[in-house]
Amino acid sequence: MSKNINITDYNYFLPEEKIALFPCENRDESKLLIYKNGKISESIFKQIPDYLDNNCMLVFNNTRVIQARIFFTKPTGARVEIFCLEPLAPTTVHALMFETKQSCEWECLIGNNKRFNAPLRLDFQCDGQSGVLRAEKIEKHIGNSFRIRFSWTPEDLSFAEVLEKVGKIPLPPYLKRKTQQTDTERYQTVYAQEKGSVAAPTAGLHFTENVLEKIRKKNIPIEHITLHVGAGTFKPVTKTQIENHIMHSEQLFFSKETIANLLKNSDKKIIAVGTTTTRALESLYWVGVKIAASSPSPPNPPQGGIFHPCGGARGGLSLSQWEVYENLNTSQISVSAAFEAVLDYMNRQNISSLHVSTSIIITPYYVPKVVKGIITNFHQPQSTLLLLISAFVDNKWKEIYNYALTNDFRFLSYGDACLFL
Repeated sequence: MSKNINITDYNYFLPEEKIALFPCENRDESKLLIYKNGKISESIFKQIPDYLDNNCMLVFNNTRVIQARIFFTKPTGARVEIFCLEPLAPTTVHALMFETKQSCEWECLIGNNKRFNAPLRLDFQCDGQSGVLRAEKIEKHIGNSFRIRFSWTPEDLSFAEVLEKVGKIPLPPYLKRKTQQTDTERYQTVYAQEKGSVAAPTAGLHFTENVLEKIRKKNIPIEHITLHVGAGTFKPVTKTQIENHIMHSEQLFFSKETIANLLKNSDKKIIAVGTTTTRALESLYWVGVKIAASSPSPPNPPQGGIFHPCGGARGGLSLSQWEVYENLNTSQISVSAAFEAVLDYMNRQNISSLHVSTSIIITPYYVPKVVKGIITNFHQPQSTLLLLISAFVDNKWKEIYNYALTNDFRFLSYGDACLFL
């Protein structure tokens, strides 16, 4: 039944003038729609602490958007854009990749690919030094992406430093405008820390230090996870039946301390800030279910290192698109038991953090295990994010979105916010 969904049932008319091209002047002065107990009300985002009780916990995605778009100009004047998607070599771990020096390889999208018939060169300045970035096309991947090798001088620069000098923030394609200097700050959350996303976790864009301080004063626990948002978040659903849609995968990073804190507060109402956080927390539950059920245990990781359970049958902890639905209504494992299973595994293997690949799709038939509330923005018609929202509002999304459209709410990444309880 979870696959028997017609995406046209999740369509609505979104006038272009409702799409926010720029954020509010002040982050926390965006409008806030509240949906609770079947009733809709509205407020201003800076008042959101008033709608959160002491029995809840907020979980944020602390990923940081990288300046992933690089524009090269050939001697002929032709312009080629390279859009970095995922690190490939010498490591697939984002944090380690950004420390890489001299050269690295990424999976990339290419704009004006026909003009990319020889290595590209881009000159730049860094702290008074002259630098050169080169890009070489290695091979074509499945789909529209390519393997690109970057190399640069000075060789003591990290790839993160190179991107800071030559890259541009990748705005969502539906904004249909060029990146401006203000986007460098405003397309980041105030708590962004771990570099790796090519799209912001936009629900978090409304938070200010003032709002966060009010939440802390109410003694509401706050925790951070890391999910690097990929370009797949903008991937349109082109198949009428959702069972034919291939869901994009995303990389999750959980520290032992974070999981312990989630376990400690598992009796509280966990509110996810954003759909990415929602997907991460629900995925963590199912990772715990798989660990508890696995026999024999997954392979041992390097001592004291990071476990990367992304090897399919070998690792056994990556999550495919539909597998959780097989046990969705029959799993007897509680949230706390699932988190305990993950912690027990990490303790036995002496690892400090967990890296998981998730491809799960959350549909209206999904029964949330961890998340009891969501703070989010308004999403595109016929999108998988709209399917996710429907799972949390008892399929009342049309009523909610019609209210927003007729009451001057602003839509999509730079738009207004919702609180679903």
